[in-house]
Amino acid sequence: MTRLKSAPWVLIALCFGLCLTTHNAFARQAHNSQNRQKVETLPTLLPHDFAKWEKEIAAFEASDSTAPLPKGAILFIGSSVIRLWKTLAADFPDHQTINRGFGGSEIADSTHFAPRIIFPYQPKQIFLRAGGNDIHAGRAPEEVAGDFWEFVRVVHKRLPKTEIVYIAVNPAPSRGAENERYQTLNAMIRKFARRNRRVKYLDAYDISLTPTGEARPELFVKDMLHFNTEGYKLLAERVRPFLMKP
Repeated sequence: MTRLKSAPWVLIALCFGLCLTTHNAFARQAHNSQNRQKVETLPTLLPHDFAKWEKEIAAFEASDSTAPLPKGAILFIGSSVIRLWKTLAADFPDHQTINRGFGGSEIADSTHFAPRIIFPYQPKQIFLRAGGNDIHAGRAPEEVAGDFWEFVRVVHKRLPKTEIVYIAVNPAPSRGAENERYQTLNAMIRKFARRNRRVKYLDAYDISLTPTGEARPELFVKDMLHFNTEGYKLLAERVRPFLMKP
């Protein structure tokens, strides 16, 4: 009698267990499908070509071997905005500065070549201006910001006391379609800098803009991408307050 009375409850429990198992199976299948979709929608990136900079990096090293640079100086590194800053030393005459910009480079390039063009100088402060070429190459702001975090990690692992200042990417007339992504990138790096004592964010986004938000062509050379003398004067004014004391 006891077995007969309990049989319905056994059947109910078995049915419930079967339903739960089926539900979980479908849930796992849906979850895995969503994950596959996420992976499949991620951009496929080509391998980064560091070798194309070898000639420029070797030239820096050759220069250093014949005319060694001082340790503990202020290092400016990054893309063409830094490379073409010919008045850098004159703009900051009270400071020892080193220019190691190489035009067209991305943030990952500065990280990769850090053992050769950052660590030997043991700079007390680093100004990095890069990220625009990364965005122009089609990379997402989130990914570029991740490259900056990796740059900070690599530098501070070797030079834990060195301060890193990120110079925000600013609009240029020839790349106006990328401004929104610049703003997203700058905002992410600003947030990161606020949480890290030895990282600062230098807001230079608006230095090239009119009051209505358009890029000022009179601040750029003929290519409408790189600063002219007047553009560098404005950039120097933004950088000057961030310089460590000699």
